[in-house]
Amino acid sequence: MDLATLWFWIVAFLFVGYFVLDGFDFGVGMSLPFLAKDDTDRRVLINTIGPVWDLNETWVIVAGAALFAAFPEWYATLFSGFYLALLLILLALIARGVSFEYRHQRPELAWKRRFDSMIIIGSAVPALLWGVAFANIVQGVPLDADHNYTGTLFDLLNPYALLGGLTTLLLFFTHGVVFAALKTDGEIRERARRLAAKAGAITIAVAATFLVWTGLANGSAWLWALAAVAAVALVGAWLANGRGAERTAFTLMAVTIGAAVFGLFAALFPEVMPASNDPANSLTIANASSTPYTLTVMSWTAVIFLPLILAYQGWTYWVFRKRVTRQTIDAAAH
Repeated sequence: MDLATLWFWIVAFLFVGYFVLDGFDFGVGMSLPFLAKDDTDRRVLINTIGPVWDLNETWVIVAGAALFAAFPEWYATLFSGFYLALLLILLALIARGVSFEYRHQRPELAWKRRFDSMIIIGSAVPALLWGVAFANIVQGVPLDADHNYTGTLFDLLNPYALLGGLTTLLLFFTHGVVFAALKTDGEIRERARRLAAKAGAITIAVAATFLVWTGLANGSAWLWALAAVAAVALVGAWLANGRGAERTAFTLMAVTIGAAVFGLFAALFPEVMPASNDPANSLTIANASSTPYTLTVMSWTAVIFLPLILAYQGWTYWVFRKRVTRQTIDAAAH
């Protein structure tokens, strides 16, 4: 395996890490109207992700930086062609982050509800648009001979891409609700389990449709294998949630998202940005990658720092592993 191919799969791993970790943050944010009955419930839910949401979000920064350094042509085409969609994602992430920090700064209920709305919207918009973006990348977009995107925003809002967006929206929502059941107790935990059962059934149907469509359009043996893993894990998570095995359900949801994202990258390989109008204009691993020297330096950097980052993130989750309850919130308030 040459370095360009290696970095293609490292970028895939970074996006898997982002979608698995920030995915349940999105889900918890979207679940506020469904699981919280009062402000204390909302504080419980927000506190389940409070210590980790910003660390989870850094994965997309690392993924974007790796994409820029390892595949500058891919980065340029993606960020110029999908500029408006990615800008909306950025604004939503900013609104969500600001809301986490500001909602508790004043006691008025109207103030808190305003920021709660920003958390909900700031979670739902990226959950939808990331799926739309990746579905378009896999399906292919019109590119000219210089690899510039020649379509419009409305070309990105095609049925396949919108189904991809709905799939990620539902996957992240279910992932987050399962995480809420894992990290809370009492009535919120029971509500989360019931909601995960309902949302999971819908997610299974929508995700299966999207994976089959992807497989029929772009199918390779690796894609079908990873799609099968994702499907089995998703059904297993739904069943585990029904038994009250939240840890198993959460783990299987992470496997589902990871296998699905790796499957999308498998559908791409060896291309990174297929051209729907003319295959000759497609970006591939070979014509989009940086020089071997750049990739070598990046590889040594990853060998040194990636294990440290993973160890630090694992330690953070261990420190904040306990459940968040209404009693702990009430005690903190006094």
